[in-house]
Amino acid sequence: MTQFKYLIPIMAVFTLTACSTMPVKPTYVSPAQYQGFSCIQLQSEYNRIQQYMAQGVETPKRTGMGVGLGLGGGWGRGGWGFGPSLSFNLGQSSNTKRTEISQLLGQQDAIAQAAQFKNCPMKIIKK
Repeated sequence: MTQFKYLIPIMAVFTLTACSTMPVKPTYVSPAQYQGFSCIQLQSEYNRIQQYMAQGVETPKRTGMGVGLGLGGGWGRGGWGFGPSLSFNLGQSSNTKRTEISQLLGQQDAIAQAAQFKNCPMKIIKK
């Protein structure tokens, strides 16, 4: 029985390690936003994104604040009733380095597709 109490933490470590080492897949970005770009502009935009990723991607730090007002109900000392409720929320976005890299890879794919559609000769650097 003592062997099983170590099994769950060990499995959790393996699961978390496996998730963090998975390759980042690009998110979909529409190539239509790059239709107005010339071949030179497409190449320079692709190179700019590649250089940014080579220097190390920094995640944007966003904080959010929210105020909520609602109507709540419940059972209390006086019986069933409704009353106003007010809540304040502070937090940070869920942007991580992996989501930022995924977005950048999607932009590069969209630029490559736009360049292919326009028959532009592009130097595509493999990741």
